[in-house]
Amino acid sequence: MSNNLADPQKTYKLTVTARGLDIGYQSERIVQNINFTVEEGQSLALVGVNGSGKSTLLKTIVGLLPPLKGDLKVLGNPPGQSPRQIAYLSQSHKSGFILPLRALDAVRIGRFANHGLLGKMTSADEDLVVQAMKSMQVWDLADKPLRSLSGGQQQRVYIAQVLARHADLLILDEPTAGLDAGAREIYQQVIRNELHRGASVVTATHDIQEAMDSDQAMLLARKVIAIGRGKDIITAQTLLETFGIVMTLNKQNLEMTVVEREHGHHPHDHE
Repeated sequence: MSNNLADPQKTYKLTVTARGLDIGYQSERIVQNINFTVEEGQSLALVGVNGSGKSTLLKTIVGLLPPLKGDLKVLGNPPGQSPRQIAYLSQSHKSGFILPLRALDAVRIGRFANHGLLGKMTSADEDLVVQAMKSMQVWDLADKPLRSLSGGQQQRVYIAQVLARHADLLILDEPTAGLDAGAREIYQQVIRNELHRGASVVTATHDIQEAMDSDQAMLLARKVIAIGRGKDIITAQTLLETFGIVMTLNKQNLEMTVVEREHGHHPHDHE
């Protein structure tokens, strides 16, 4: 989503910078020579099929995977050294099924980075939790067991957990998975609000429209196909290279029809 409210007179800080970055696992490089910059208040959408490198790049930015080569700075530091300033939404949420959490408890976890697991929640913390749940329209579910909620409701709770972190950088892996059209609109509005307050947002998505609405998009297919303003780089040719698809694209009305062919699964699922 584009941060159209950015002040052109303001000097923006660099949130994430990558130069000559290779990502992957010790046994295998997934994507090589990645170069990009995300500024304060900017959004970057990573687009590609499963196995293309999206989740691997997010995990590297967060610090869960080490860079294999090149330079990566996150909020001015090496990855993993600014945990309080980063909120990460992964594709798996095991805590909600191991522990008997209420929706409210799950969102409160978003404040633990500031106080530790046993730290005392302040009134300011509670206000951020309530605000986040109301923003995602799940406050009415606060006392419901997380396991009793539908998949879409659970996803909205986990997005609220990220919002409650009140972080400088949001890293979101397929955040709209399982959301219906109404919930997607709610999500899009809260992300616009986050960008407006100066947070930066990096998202992995299959949603071409989301990429076109972002400040920057990166098309991945185990290599960088293109990076730049979504409306400039998303073409029939780059989508063919990214997805292997038959498609029609109407940029004037920002409408498209995409038919994705079946892809085999890579050993590292959801990358």
